[in-house]
Amino acid sequence: MTMEQKYTQTVVGANGFNGLQRAEILQAMAKQPLDLIVIGGGITGAGIALDAQSRGLRTALIDMQDFAAGTSSRSTKLVHGGLRYLKQLDVKVVAEVGKERAIVYENGPHVTTPEWMLLPFYKGGTFGKFSTSLGLRVYDFLAGVKRSERRKMFRPDQTLSHEPLLKEKNLKGGGYYVEYRTDDARLTIEVMKKAVELGVMAVNYAKVEELLVENGKLVGVRVVDQMSGGKDSYSLYASKIVNAAGPWVDTLREMDKSKQGKTLHLTKGVHLVFDQSKFPLRQAIYFDTPDGRMVFAIPRDGKTYIGTTDTNYKGDIVNPRITVADRAYVLRAANEMFPSLELTEADVESSWSGLRPLIHQEGKDPSEISRRDEIFVSDSGLISMAGGKLTGYRKMAESVVDKIAAMLLAEGKVSAALPPSRTRMLPISGGDVGGSAKLASFLQGKISQGQRLGLTKPEAALLAHRYGSNVDAVYELLEQHRDEAARRGMPAAVLAALVYAVEREMVVKPADFFIRRTGALFFDIAWAKKWKAPAVAFLAERFGWDEAQTKAYAAELERLLHEAVNPLEA
Repeated sequence: MTMEQKYTQTVVGANGFNGLQRAEILQAMAKQPLDLIVIGGGITGAGIALDAQSRGLRTALIDMQDFAAGTSSRSTKLVHGGLRYLKQLDVKVVAEVGKERAIVYENGPHVTTPEWMLLPFYKGGTFGKFSTSLGLRVYDFLAGVKRSERRKMFRPDQTLSHEPLLKEKNLKGGGYYVEYRTDDARLTIEVMKKAVELGVMAVNYAKVEELLVENGKLVGVRVVDQMSGGKDSYSLYASKIVNAAGPWVDTLREMDKSKQGKTLHLTKGVHLVFDQSKFPLRQAIYFDTPDGRMVFAIPRDGKTYIGTTDTNYKGDIVNPRITVADRAYVLRAANEMFPSLELTEADVESSWSGLRPLIHQEGKDPSEISRRDEIFVSDSGLISMAGGKLTGYRKMAESVVDKIAAMLLAEGKVSAALPPSRTRMLPISGGDVGGSAKLASFLQGKISQGQRLGLTKPEAALLAHRYGSNVDAVYELLEQHRDEAARRGMPAAVLAALVYAVEREMVVKPADFFIRRTGALFFDIAWAKKWKAPAVAFLAERFGWDEAQTKAYAAELERLLHEAVNPLEA
């Protein structure tokens, strides 16, 4: 018997991540005693659920929004080693997350891509030739960078040959090193899908309204299904409960009456997206601004995105908005570093804004606060995970589950010690492509297969890259729904992706599909606008929405499309 078979629970139906089966999955959660409930479906919660279930803990996960709807779809979309943290002398963070990059890449090479990054340095700037060379050398050492990806140093002419758009005045040279670009939301979804494959029961739009306590100890949660209009609630019970709610960690600690000592410090980061016709960047750039902040400019899929800001935030956590001032700041930074572009507000095609749930450090500016993670255990037994970075999600999960395992053993709730974490060598969903070394040949084969099914080469390439080893399931749906796609006036590739998203990735709203399953709202907003109406009509039919529900979900998507282009005045 394999580990997967041993640890897989029986969940409703053959697939436990079907948006049409959310209510049944919630009912299944309530019917059985669990070892662990994870609150929060971002990358941290998904990683914890995967690690725990793979070690044999019966695990359920809930999120009051969609999976990855908070911080985990709003980052700079880099699995990076934290070069910036060398400036803060945070050596431990650099060493740990630097080494984790390679693990994340190998376990899911379809959603993570090596990206050579150019760090130009200028007379009077934060970085100089010596400090950049030394910093990158230390970075290579701490992060365990393989020989083929170790840093190189360039003269000014070499720097400009790699990126001619760079400002020439006072350019002294550049450092060249490797980061890893990712799709943060899809990385989260793929980790979640792997957890579900192993038996985790996971449901989105399920909000914790009450912590259930007996004799002063936390024993469960009361969850309200947000998709039922708040009519359906479920009491879930578990030996341990983890609070991995990101920006809402302190909200749950308040509910637990344990918000004391260290607290969260939310900072906001924004990114702007441009078409390559307006911002023809050929090379990813990491540069410092006149006020000392660091900004990335990254080419991706015919677009260029640039960010991020780092400002204190006290507003709406659910929907942090980009402001006119945020947009102006990023535009100034872009035009300072790439002066020939003369970018304006009208050139911004899309944007996003996200929050970083950092651990407060008195007297420090937002960009100076450590990205380290910490675990808090309250008197009631609530285990809260705070801080951390996307890159370190797997190691964070291992630490939390190690702690849970020790607590369960000490309390006599397990008869023997749990096995150690096995996620280091565990491909995530879609990652069974033979590792990074075989990814190119895998993709080539799947693109050719897609073309034989009638797809254009760009359509097949998009599906193969997005779904990795799961693309065969999408291709099957393509064949099954070809006639329906024609009836609905949609390309078969679009409908197949939509059906897959509902049945295998728990999409229940149009925004889930267009933002977190495809990234289209950010990187192909024209595509999102083109196919929104037939997609909404399909979802309304599959889920049985009435006219009011259909209008509400369509309006939500319209609002989000509008907000991506139109910032707040204040």
